[in-house]
Amino acid sequence: MSERIFSELCELLKANGADFRVVEHASAGTSESVARARGTLLGQGAKALVCAVKGNGVKRNVLAVLPADYKANLQIIAASLGATRASLASPAEVSELTDCVFGSIPPFSFHEKLTLIADPNLFGRYDEIAFNAGLLDRSIILKTLDYERIAKPEIIKFAEPQE
Repeated sequence: MSERIFSELCELLKANGADFRVVEHASAGTSESVARARGTLLGQGAKALVCAVKGNGVKRNVLAVLPADYKANLQIIAASLGATRASLASPAEVSELTDCVFGSIPPFSFHEKLTLIADPNLFGRYDEIAFNAGLLDRSIILKTLDYERIAKPEIIKFAEPQE
């Protein structure tokens, strides 16, 4: 859906001297199947979820990034940001805030109303992370340190290992 996001992302990474590569693959429906298509481990996947966080006078949109082999605890996200609840955004909200469809959202925010947070489990486990780059059939594999340096996410522990 978003050739524009893919282009912006590649330009951002090049401009910041990132060590990355683009992988073209068939569209895949799950984190497991896209990891196989990329030739990476599931835990290297950077899953990006758009969340609406509300309550206690707080109302904001968050792009929460976590390893693909973990699950997000939305209650922890809400509490960490001073709110009472968090929910996944609707497809319309996701499209408006990211110009992407579910499954193709990269772990970077290109919208001023989308706060970027990342779980610390994304860092330190693997030298590289992998993620869909605005398109369901294109991924980027990026040095983890380059991701942290360029994206500068707020680090919040909100992910739990999948059972």
